[in-house]
Amino acid sequence: MAGSRLPRQLFLQGVAAVFMFAFASLYTQIPGLYGPEGILPARRTLRPQGKSRWQQLWETPTLLWEAPLLGLDTAQGLELLSLLGTLLALGALLTRQLRHLLVYLLLWATYLSVYQAKGLCAIFSPHRDSLLLETGFLAVLVAPLGLPPNHKQAPQGRPGRVSPHEGLPFWLVRWLLFRLMFASGVVKLTSRCPAWWGLTGEGPCLDMGPCWGLCPSLTARLSPAALTYHYETQCLPTPAAWFAHHLPVWLHKLSVVATFLIEIAVPPLFFAPVRRLRLAAFYSQVLLQVLIIITGNYNFFNLLTLVLTTALLDDTHLAAKSSTSRRKRTPSSWPKALLAVLTLLLELAVYGLLTYGVVHCFGLEVDWEQHVVRSRTNFTFHQFSQWLKTVTLPTMWLGAASLAWELLTALWRWVQVRGLLQKLCAAVQLSIFGTATVALFMISLVPYSYMEPSSHGHLWTGAHRLFGTVEHLQLANSYGLFRRMTGLGGRPEVVLEGSYDGLQWTEIEFMYKPGNLSRPPPIVVPHQPRLDWQMWFAALGPHTHSPWFSSLVLRLLQGKEPVIRLIQNHTPGYPFHKQPPTYVRAQRYKYWFSHPWEQGQWWRRQWVEEFFPSVSLGDPTLDMLLRQFGLQDRSPPRARGSSNTLTQVLHWVRKQLSPLEAPALLWGLLGAVGAIKVMQALLGPQALPRTKEEKHKPAPQEDSVAASKQASPAPNISSSSQTPRRKK
Repeated sequence: MAGSRLPRQLFLQGVAAVFMFAFASLYTQIPGLYGPEGILPARRTLRPQGKSRWQQLWETPTLLWEAPLLGLDTAQGLELLSLLGTLLALGALLTRQLRHLLVYLLLWATYLSVYQAKGLCAIFSPHRDSLLLETGFLAVLVAPLGLPPNHKQAPQGRPGRVSPHEGLPFWLVRWLLFRLMFASGVVKLTSRCPAWWGLTGEGPCLDMGPCWGLCPSLTARLSPAALTYHYETQCLPTPAAWFAHHLPVWLHKLSVVATFLIEIAVPPLFFAPVRRLRLAAFYSQVLLQVLIIITGNYNFFNLLTLVLTTALLDDTHLAAKSSTSRRKRTPSSWPKALLAVLTLLLELAVYGLLTYGVVHCFGLEVDWEQHVVRSRTNFTFHQFSQWLKTVTLPTMWLGAASLAWELLTALWRWVQVRGLLQKLCAAVQLSIFGTATVALFMISLVPYSYMEPSSHGHLWTGAHRLFGTVEHLQLANSYGLFRRMTGLGGRPEVVLEGSYDGLQWTEIEFMYKPGNLSRPPPIVVPHQPRLDWQMWFAALGPHTHSPWFSSLVLRLLQGKEPVIRLIQNHTPGYPFHKQPPTYVRAQRYKYWFSHPWEQGQWWRRQWVEEFFPSVSLGDPTLDMLLRQFGLQDRSPPRARGSSNTLTQVLHWVRKQLSPLEAPALLWGLLGAVGAIKVMQALLGPQALPRTKEEKHKPAPQEDSVAASKQASPAPNISSSSQTPRRKK
């Protein structure tokens, strides 16, 4: 069993990078979202409730309660936390010594503090920010307690020190990846969304009844075709999405089948005892996430999912020297050769079972005449529900069995620890981290079981109580991405318009969301333009379902610059930058990608209805909406002294960074990290010339392989077989 030291380091670096992107992206939007002149001033969302300090901190865990002690208002506290989080994550990404438990605890606590200020505006995404918080807490457990050991300075032939508990928290990362992917695949079918099932009107009965307005006896053959809608209806498509949208329909359907395979059938392989099966699962997940990144702007979410996949790797796979040394090994004894043959047969059986299941469940057929692969869903919703009811509890037992093996492995490592004091310290660490791992696993079973109600009721009541106690800390969450495909009849889009006389209207174009028909979709990853995202959600229903929209209209009528910068960072590009509009209204359109033969256009659209009525400052309709949602400016914010040094520093930093667009800032940070990494590689100790004595010394064995041998509970047959050759 190979070690996981290198994957853990890769995981910690990845988490630091995602935290850096998340904090920096949010920092650029705080004035327009939460500032005193923003859409939803933070002072409204975080108000004392007359409770004791510790009770208030437990119920709403945020460091923003302490902002007044520094002479800052809530919005300035958000800016300070975002800047500190960005710098701390940048340091952890660049410096190995900062990848410490306390550093990741500060990152998690800081982002949780910012998350608690989300308020009515729902500016935070329930899946993306919750996943980052849960992953960030796991990084706290994965990060080393002390400074990471320097393997290059370890004595030759002696492996780096491995703590017995190190593999336990990292297993939770694999379990989180399993919950995320398996639930994301399952909810696509349990939602009864016709796009995922792909109703076409002939063949076996779907038996979905009133959900689709169908008679239960009506027959319908299913062929998954959700991706024929996905690319143009997703929140923020990329230019590649336009090209993907125009691929053949049969390829779209085959891609949906591949998605179900990767999200539902492959995740149980995360716990396979055969490492090649785990590596195959790793590369399938990476392929899916990379394709999503290419065709959609999903901020840091897919990058974070890629970080989670590091839990499927091991030191042997990541170390090039290890793989080279394995190729040079002589044939081992017959028991190990027999084990290798049995392992190969098991792999072939798994791949064969997956192939048969996909062909059988989705009716894959090759049409040689038309050179296409046809697919259709060969199971009903009732059959899938019964299957899900059958496998949900076994997947929990699969996770429990895998965790039990990790615990036994940790105990075996502890038995090998020498020295009374070292053994005692290792026992204390193993007890603490083992208990935390088991507790988090029990907590995570509650949101995981949400996808199957009957299984949810069979869980131990203690798990429910424990989850209810810590639910507000975002330690475990339920996931289910792309549950329903929206915009089947066209992508709904809200277009804001302004006017000075109420007769001539000018469209207000956003930087990222679709608007201008001739403008190509942007590439903004890893930035998350939160207002543009909320505009997508607002278009799915009436404006009353998005209370913040009335406040947005008010700020545009008032001409507030922080909000205008959310729409157009380059102020002259905003049509009303000289004088605010007298009237503002909003129209709802249906958008579609343009046809290939339409030159110079990326979109086409059709007007549907008025989304928000024409209003002006003091309009009774606008005042009623603001009063109804508690968004009316009753009193001006209390001004704080600008003589505060910290306030002046925050103002100076904002002034320096405000001309930069958020994607440029984030890519600049990434470029700086890359440049520093290159310099570290060129100027590091490994780049120095070796002395004559070092050249004649035999090459030391790879540290990660030696560490993995110590970590393995089973004896290494191949290494013992090489001992006589060393004596020669």
